[in-house]
Amino acid sequence: MQTFDFTTLQAVCSDIRAHWLPSRLEQVYQRDRYTISMALRTLQRRGWLEISWHPQAARLHVGDPPPRTPDTFTFSQQLVHQLGGLALVAIENLAIWERAIDLQFARRPGEDPQYHLYIEIMGKYSNVILTDANNIIITAARQVNQQKSSVRPILTGQPYETPPSLTTAIPSLSESQHHWQQQISLIPGTIKQQLLKTYRGLSPALVESMLQVAKIDPQTTTDHLKPEEWQRLFTYWQQWLQALASEKFQPGWTSSGYTVLGWNKIKSASNIQELINRYYTDELNQQTFLQLKHQLSQKLSNLLEKLRFKAENFQQRLQQSDRADEYRIKADLLMAHLQEWKAGMKEIILADFETGQPVKIPLEPDKNAVQNAQNLYKQHQKLKRARCAIEPLLADVNLEIKYLEQVEAAIAQIQDYQTPEDLQTLEEIRDELIQQGYLEDPVYRSRPSSQNSNNFYRYRTPNGWEVLIGRNNRQNDQLTFRIAGDYDLWFHAQEIPGSHVLLRLEPGAVPEEIDLQFTANLAAYYSRARQSDRVPVVYTQPKNVYKPKKAKPGIAIYKQERIIWGQPQLVKTQ
Repeated sequence: MQTFDFTTLQAVCSDIRAHWLPSRLEQVYQRDRYTISMALRTLQRRGWLEISWHPQAARLHVGDPPPRTPDTFTFSQQLVHQLGGLALVAIENLAIWERAIDLQFARRPGEDPQYHLYIEIMGKYSNVILTDANNIIITAARQVNQQKSSVRPILTGQPYETPPSLTTAIPSLSESQHHWQQQISLIPGTIKQQLLKTYRGLSPALVESMLQVAKIDPQTTTDHLKPEEWQRLFTYWQQWLQALASEKFQPGWTSSGYTVLGWNKIKSASNIQELINRYYTDELNQQTFLQLKHQLSQKLSNLLEKLRFKAENFQQRLQQSDRADEYRIKADLLMAHLQEWKAGMKEIILADFETGQPVKIPLEPDKNAVQNAQNLYKQHQKLKRARCAIEPLLADVNLEIKYLEQVEAAIAQIQDYQTPEDLQTLEEIRDELIQQGYLEDPVYRSRPSSQNSNNFYRYRTPNGWEVLIGRNNRQNDQLTFRIAGDYDLWFHAQEIPGSHVLLRLEPGAVPEEIDLQFTANLAAYYSRARQSDRVPVVYTQPKNVYKPKKAKPGIAIYKQERIIWGQPQLVKTQ
């Protein structure tokens, strides 16, 4: 992930000063343990200033509105209590070439600030600290006690101290190329590392971009750089410093991230705030997506392994109970031939009543024939009772396996992170598993029950009919039992875990075979049989689809279905 460096910070702050000062603070919402959003209002607009102290993505920019879920964090409540209704009147650098800034709040523009919100962007040590006008700490995103840092503790009620100053050289536009070159090449090493070690304000991404645009290999050592290469590099070095001095930036996308200097960009960005917001939102979403997908996949794999073992054990016990009649028949034979029993016998061979074939009956030598027969009758009754007890247990386990396989299939369909909807779909699956008791999450905060997801997969048939496809069990239920109309058609892979698919039709419309086949192909593709050549798919009217009593999410039964063979390999997802 690209570092939110000093250059990016200056570009973002310059834009905020131009468009958001002064502004009234109306609300503070904490998105997660590392990020707050502050609602700012000017005479022209209202927006959300996002501030994060994330260890890998600490940053500051104008971002998206927060979700409509309860905020239970205390830090945001402390901030809004102190700053609510005040004006953001200034954004100042805390120290030269440091990634630390001071947001100043006053009753109205032109007055002295009553509070300072210090934002320190320093990797895993990043922090957001609120102080009063006398620089006494009121609250902090991360409290740092004496045990964690004896050099710079950050505690409520203590004076705020600025971060320790950097010891590297300060870049300057007035510095000559000769002196600059001497500074960098004083100790031989790769040009990339020497730039980072010698001067402050640089980041790996900035240096790599500077070297790329100067057409210099980052691994080239300083003693192997040619004079013309030094000249090109110094030109872009000064270009960087001039952009900072004039606060003229050129935001854009690069092949590996973003730039605020216009170097190596493949696509321009009209708004630096949108650029930074989109980049870090997508990067963090992808990181969260991969972690969550791995967590859910591992959990489901473990659960299914245990359930399948339990089902196999039940099956074996049922097979044993299938022998119940054997014990009864042997007992009947023994009772019918009591005269053939002799004391001390360990077994007896008697002819079967129906076939006449010899039947070997083991005996306990210390018991008589009647007692041995009674034991056989008891064994018969025991196995019959076992069947009555095991059959419902096996049915429950199979239903649970079917449900979890449905969840597993939904996760498998989301192969990579492409849009925020992909992460939302996984979060809905996680929430569902928590609600069903399969996952525990002490920091879980449920969404309002009225919130419905509508980020279905959407397609158009060859004749223009809309096809909606559920991405998880919550969406499947919503699609089938809330959205489906009387004239629509419902599709599902037959007896295979997969998505509910809805072909939307107008009253009186009759879909052509090409539309039915197209939808069947999608139902097959969004099922566990995606890799197959042909998959049986059922379709029926939504009124023929029911949810069994007390059934888990996504489970449905149907009647009056027709079967069509879907061909998942024909589906084009792009």
